[in-house]
Amino acid sequence: MAEDAVASFKAPVAHRAKLGGGSRAISAAIATVTIVGIGLSLSITLLAVRLAEAGYSAGAIGLNSAAGGLATLATAPFVPALARRLGIRPLLILSLLAGASSLAAFAASDGYWAWFAIRIVFGAALTMLFAVSEFWISSAAPEQSRGMIMGLYTTAFAIGVAAGPSILALTGTKGGAPFLLAAALFALAVLPIGLLGGRAPVLERPARMSVLAFTAAMPAATLAALVYGAVETAAMGLLPVYALRSGMGAATGAALVTIFALGNGVFQTPIGIASDHFDRRRLLPLIAGFGAIGALLLPFAREVGFAAFSTLLFVWGGVVGSLYAVGLGELGSRYQSAELASANAAYIMLYSAGMLAGPPLMGLGLDLAPAGFFIALAIMLAAYLGVACWRRS
Repeated sequence: MAEDAVASFKAPVAHRAKLGGGSRAISAAIATVTIVGIGLSLSITLLAVRLAEAGYSAGAIGLNSAAGGLATLATAPFVPALARRLGIRPLLILSLLAGASSLAAFAASDGYWAWFAIRIVFGAALTMLFAVSEFWISSAAPEQSRGMIMGLYTTAFAIGVAAGPSILALTGTKGGAPFLLAAALFALAVLPIGLLGGRAPVLERPARMSVLAFTAAMPAATLAALVYGAVETAAMGLLPVYALRSGMGAATGAALVTIFALGNGVFQTPIGIASDHFDRRRLLPLIAGFGAIGALLLPFAREVGFAAFSTLLFVWGGVVGSLYAVGLGELGSRYQSAELASANAAYIMLYSAGMLAGPPLMGLGLDLAPAGFFIALAIMLAAYLGVACWRRS
C-alpha cells in the first residue's frame, strides 16, 4: 500500500526539532505570516476596490485575481529545487523582498493588464513564501504538539488577514500610500526570519517523489488543502451575494464574511490540539462529515432566524477551516527533509487549485437558488469524505 511507502520517510522527532531550529523557527514563522497576512489582505482588498472604481465588472476583477492562482500552479513544482540550491532562509528573504517590490510596483503603475502582470510575480513570491515557511515550521514542530503549532500558525495568519482591510480605514484607498504600507510590511517580515529563525533545515538531495505524487500517496491529507481553498474562497467571495439574494442586504453580507472568518480563526488552535491526541486520518473524515451536514443545515437555520444562522456559520466555518491545519500536520508527521518540502509544495498547489475552482462551482449552485450555494458546498465536502473514508479502508 502507498501508506507503507509513506511510513518509510518518517523521521525521529528529536532530529526534526533540532533541524528546524525549534521554538525560534516556529516563532519566526508565526511572526512572519502574521505580518504577511496583514499586507496581503490589505493589498487584495485595495486592488479589488481600485478596479471596481475604474468601472471593471466583477468577472474582470475575478480574472485579475486569478493571476495569482495561476502563478502558484506554475511555480510550486520548482520550489523544492530552489530551496535546495539557494537555501531555506535566503529563499524566504528573497520571496519577501520580491513581494515588497511587487507591491511597490502596484503603487507606481496603473491599468488592468499592468496589474495582471505584477500579480503573476506577486503570486509566485507568495507561493515560495508559504511553501518554504510551512516546510520550516513542519520541520521544527515536535510530534507531540504538531497540531497545536499548526493551529497557531493558521490562526496567526487569519488574524493578520482580518486586520489588513481595517488599515485602509486609516490610509484610505487613494494614491500609492496603501500599497507602499503593504510593501513596508513585507519588508518588515524579513526581521523575524533574520533575527529569530535559528538554524534553517538544509535540503541536500532531491525528493524521491514528484510533487504531484504526494496526492496519490496521501489523498486525504493533501486534498484537504484543495477543499479548504475552495470553501474559504467561495465563502469570502459569495456569502455577500448569498445575503443579497436572500434579502438580507449588503451590510449583512459583509458581516457574514466576518463571522465566517472569526470562526475560522477561533477554532484552528483547539482542533489542532485535538489532532495531537487523535489519529489525524480519522479526524479529517469527521471534519468533512460535520462540514457536509452543517452546510445542508445552514439554509434551514436561515429560516429559523439570523442568530441561529450566524451561530451555525461561525461554528461551521471554524470546523471546516481546520482542514488545512490538520492536513498540514499529517504531512509533517509522515515526511522529512526533501520529501516534506515537496509535500508542502503540493499542498500549496492544491490549495490554489481549490481557490480557482471553488467560486465558479459554488456560484453555479447559487445561480440556481440561494440555498444551492450551501448544497454545492455540501456535495464537495461529501465527495472529500468519500475519498477520506475510502483511503482509510
